Amino acid sequence: MKLNTQSFALNLKHNKRAITIFPQLLILVFIVLLSDVTNAQSDSAVFAWPEGKRAAVSLSFDDARESQVISGTPLLDQYGVKATFYVVPSTMEKQLDGWKKAVTNGHEIGNHTLTHPCTGNFSWSRNNALEDYTLKQIRNELKECNKRIRELLNVKAEVFAYPCGQKFVGKGINTKSYVPLVAEMFIAGRGWMDEAANDPVYCNFAQLTAIEMDGKDFDQILPLLKEAKKTGQWLVLAGHEMGEPGFQTTRLVMLKKLIEYAQDPSNGIWIKPVGTVARYIQEHKD
Repeated sequence: MKLNTQSFALNLKHNKRAITIFPQLLILVFIVLLSDVTNAQSDSAVFAWPEGKRAAVSLSFDDARESQVISGTPLLDQYGVKATFYVVPSTMEKQLDGWKKAVTNGHEIGNHTLTHPCTGNFSWSRNNALEDYTLKQIRNELKECNKRIRELLNVKAEVFAYPCGQKFVGKGINTKSYVPLVAEMFIAGRGWMDEAANDPVYCNFAQLTAIEMDGKDFDQILPLLKEAKKTGQWLVLAGHEMGEPGFQTTRLVMLKKLIEYAQDPSNGIWIKPVGTVARYIQEHKD
């Protein structure tokens, strides 16, 4: 048999190249598989919520608006859902019996300052501007609010919401954060009009994020719930008035759908007040 040396040499050359490339392909495949496993572990390594739930949701409302106890708490009570209400005492006094009933029914009462100071950029807050406050003054504001809440409702406010979501006092080079003060006085401080839910493993309890639910339909809230379930996060929703569509109003129709979705066991959502969730995380976080 006549051997084709040229063909043999060519095949040998190709085989050597294949032998050289094959280990490189194996390494590449291994890296891809390892990446997939790592990502899967990352996705599954979420915080362990009670009863195997996949996310937490807190409903919160600001200012002690009258509609909250006229229209809002009756709906919440109908479903057995407890919410967090951050109150301004002078406003709360307009419906004091309603607020006493809310406390009796298990709703959480939080501090929203005594006079609701915000930036002087808002004309309605020009005479009560955060720019004119010192840390000592804002501390007194929080202490007096706590005192008044205890006098009116006989409860201790353990959670706080920053008026207008603003966390500073002073102006220019004299601007100071009062987040450390809130961290000292409360188990949780909530912001306003943020863009994401809270990571229970990482979040700063003194400045929790909160997403607005005023003026939204359930179809606009549902993606937030699904994302929280996917990532095991804590979604804090914030609103003001509770009733029919209107300015700064959380729609009761939306709220009803949200609650029914959250209470469906197949959706894996733990719906509790801010303080309840904050304490649970602090007690169970590694």
